[in-house]
Amino acid sequence: MDREIYAEIGEAIARGEPRVLATVSQAVGSTPRKPGARMLLRPDGSFVGTIGGGCGEAEVWADAMETMADGEPRVVVVDLTEPVDGDDKICGGVLEVFVERITG
Repeated sequence: MDREIYAEIGEAIARGEPRVLATVSQAVGSTPRKPGARMLLRPDGSFVGTIGGGCGEAEVWADAMETMADGEPRVVVVDLTEPVDGDDKICGGVLEVFVERITG
């Protein structure tokens, strides 16, 4: 997956198109992905890669789209310790995700 992400970054830079890279920088407790997991977002909101899926990934996606618009890097804290509806939740940790815009 990383090879696909890095190839797309190179192509986007060559074309002068922005991308936003979200990278798990820290994971504490039970989390869906570990540090180094990446998700690359395109201006249209589509993406390649994953930082874990579900509500946490949706939260990071929303912040990443803000970074796409304003260029400001962010650290997004995804707290998976809070109870949510449903019994099928397997996580119970906290992710820190570094979000940065990459431009050519």
